[in-house]
Amino acid sequence: MDRPQAAAFRLDATASGHPAGILDAAEQAERRGMDRLVVSETAYDPFLQLARAADRTSTVELATGVAVALARTPMTLAYQAWGLHAASGGRAVIGLGSQVKPHIEKRFGMPWDRPAARMREYVHAVRAIWQSWQTGERLRFRGDFYRHTVMTPVFSPDPVPSGVPRILLAGVGPLMVRTAGAVADGFLSHPFTSVDYLTGQVLPALAEERGRAEAEGAAWTARPFEVVGNVLTATGRTEEELRTNLAGVRERLAFYASTPAYRPVLAQHGWEDLHEELHRLSVRGRWQEMTGLIDDRVYDTFAVAGEVGQVAREIHHRYAGLATRISVSLPEDAAPELGLDVLDALRDLGRPGPGGTRGRRTDLG
Repeated sequence: MDRPQAAAFRLDATASGHPAGILDAAEQAERRGMDRLVVSETAYDPFLQLARAADRTSTVELATGVAVALARTPMTLAYQAWGLHAASGGRAVIGLGSQVKPHIEKRFGMPWDRPAARMREYVHAVRAIWQSWQTGERLRFRGDFYRHTVMTPVFSPDPVPSGVPRILLAGVGPLMVRTAGAVADGFLSHPFTSVDYLTGQVLPALAEERGRAEAEGAAWTARPFEVVGNVLTATGRTEEELRTNLAGVRERLAFYASTPAYRPVLAQHGWEDLHEELHRLSVRGRWQEMTGLIDDRVYDTFAVAGEVGQVAREIHHRYAGLATRISVSLPEDAAPELGLDVLDALRDLGRPGPGGTRGRRTDLG
């Protein structure tokens, strides 16, 4: 797997998926030349909202980032994704994540065991279903977690001329990262990812697993592998807006750092004690104290901050040659247009000529 060209980022706009704003977000993303619109799964179904966006756009890719895989069976996910892909003329990209055990078991009422192994099989199962629909082959998938062996013509959607959707996997811990390299078309980094963790842990593991899949002749490796940098960003058009967003990012950092699933990222920097203290405070609901523990050193490691041009230059400096795509993760109440402004500025940095840069190409890992 080759290291991407340093300046050749694809630009991924993000949207909350709220029904009241999705159409405007989609139209803005396409109008401003974004490559992809990404909708996460929180309070609303991302497939439904992206299907609405498909009717108001014609070129921008439409992606889940992420949909909760283990809350659905592979067959359920396959139908939702195929419907979006067909409705959008082949523009769907399916970003998947596992979520955490309490949500899968207690919110969705679904089983949770060996999540990385389950996710690996899940992706294989979805691809087997899609292959059946696309080619008419008999569906015969039997795994340790899932079994799909019945597909009759009345339940088989029409083929999509552009081919099956790409599948990207999100991960933080080593097992899920390796799963992404082994079976996916790309990796979605979490906003709580430092460059040191990306270069020291994530990219080498992705390259190793991707290389193994290529050596085994896996069909999906014919597609280039994507690495999406999801950058936690505080910016603003005024000093007041910037201050508000700086505080919002600090709150998110405190929450992420208190979460046991993200401890490996802090361990990369020797900050395990910070996690223990934040986790102890989170259990007691002492959120204000938690925010106070995120000092400038931690802040600058995991987030970028400043006016739009500043943060674009910093993102370029950190991720050039490491990521193929960039998305900007803003505080919850930040104006969505700020993310588009940063991506516009980042695009300008990637153009050859005055003020732009031209990348190099080297081997990943």
